[in-house]
Amino acid sequence: MKNTIRVRFAIMMFLQYAIWGSWTTALGQYLEDVLKFEPSEISAIYGCLWLACIIAPFIGGQIVDRFMATQVYLGIAHLAGGVLLYMTAIQHEYTSMWTWMLIYSLVYAPTLALTNSICFRNLKAPETEFGKIRTWGTIGWIVVGWLVTFMRTTWHTQDWVGGSDLLMFAAAISIIQGLFCFSLPHTPPRKEAEKPFAFLEALRLLKDKNFLIFMLVAFVVTTELQFYYIPTAPFLQDMGAKTEWLTAIKTVAQIAEVLVLLFLLHISIKKLGVRKTMLIGILAWPLRYFLFMIPNLPIIVFSLTLHGFGYAFFFVASQIYVNMKAEDDVRASAQAMLTFFTLGFGNYLGTLFTGYIWELFKVGDQTIWWKFFLVPAFLCLVMALVFMLFFKDDVKQKTSTA
Repeated sequence: MKNTIRVRFAIMMFLQYAIWGSWTTALGQYLEDVLKFEPSEISAIYGCLWLACIIAPFIGGQIVDRFMATQVYLGIAHLAGGVLLYMTAIQHEYTSMWTWMLIYSLVYAPTLALTNSICFRNLKAPETEFGKIRTWGTIGWIVVGWLVTFMRTTWHTQDWVGGSDLLMFAAAISIIQGLFCFSLPHTPPRKEAEKPFAFLEALRLLKDKNFLIFMLVAFVVTTELQFYYIPTAPFLQDMGAKTEWLTAIKTVAQIAEVLVLLFLLHISIKKLGVRKTMLIGILAWPLRYFLFMIPNLPIIVFSLTLHGFGYAFFFVASQIYVNMKAEDDVRASAQAMLTFFTLGFGNYLGTLFTGYIWELFKVGDQTIWWKFFLVPAFLCLVMALVFMLFFKDDVKQKTSTA
């Protein structure tokens, strides 16, 4: 029974991130080349999910804490999400597509946290089992990238005129996920619901100089990640990549992420400590952006591997740092605060900033890519310098013995 539950959760994570990975890696190319949206409009559509991550998790959390079993909520949300993704896919005007994408994002965003919480509530040893299960989410992202490439090279779905093949494919996976979620372990509402704004209790951690510097750096670095997520598909196309191969090429980043998580992160934290590990993570991004400035497709594709180091060494290590920094009674609240300021506000403001800079360096139908990527490279280097000079590893001893 225990193994069966783990398998079901692994499938759940696989589908959860396959939905997201289906459209996010290459939708920017469709919006720019087919629908002729402006960079600010493309960024705003991508920003819908991050805007929803600020608002919706509180709503979803309160519903499952008080009124509805988690697996039932997940099933309904993903079934509704399939319909909403289809409605988004068939739009051709900016305003209508943004509206449907926002509605969908408000439905999908709570499921990101709830797929984690249902695991934590049902696994016997979540501290050792969850990481392996969560890895299947990244594997789902990788597999779906290659499935989209197969779909496009076999049936040329990128040439459909009725709407986005990426969003339609995501809609189909969302329906499958919705049906599958009803098979997950029954997880009824808690008898004692958490406070809706419990993360505010962790704000006192910001009185600590090191934690404040860490949060500042994490926030700024997160805003600069959108320079990778949003325009990389059209950038790769300008560098010579074929449209049907865009999603497969971008899985290089996730493959590297899996390898780093499985084989390198724990060694780095044990040998180097949290501070040096996170510093390596921060530096991985400007290095990637500098390599993006070299107009050579093989070099650019190789540089995507640095995403794995950046994400694992900084963001996953950040979650470990917050868990060790916070006391037992505010650990969940501290993680919620980190998510709120990075996944929520950081990503949302980053999408708007990316759109502004993209338009600034776009001349006609062409983008001056080296100038565009110089902006996030510089800001990440500044954050690395701030982190190196002012952040002290005050949980070093605890980390090294973990």
